[in-house]
Amino acid sequence: LKVEKLDGAVGDTIELNEVLMVGGEEVKIGTPLLPDAKVKAQIVEQGKDKKILVFKSKRRKNYRKKYGHRQPLTRLKITNIEA
Repeated sequence: LKVEKLDGAVGDTIELNEVLMVGGEEVKIGTPLLPDAKVKAQIVEQGKDKKILVFKSKRRKNYRKKYGHRQPLTRLKITNIEA
């Protein structure tokens, strides 16, 4: 699972408390969040996503700017879901 960068080192276990929906035999949907649901995950990798190019220009003015952006991200492995 790829998410925006979270604090922690590779191998750390984190707990995600903001859960919108839990499925299975019985589906539970929060309004907007489920109060007692938790997801435990392990950090697999801290890194950056693919590069995105941003190109700005103004017509007839010979104005051109080219930027690159790489979003920092965290890869997670879900270990436990409590509902």
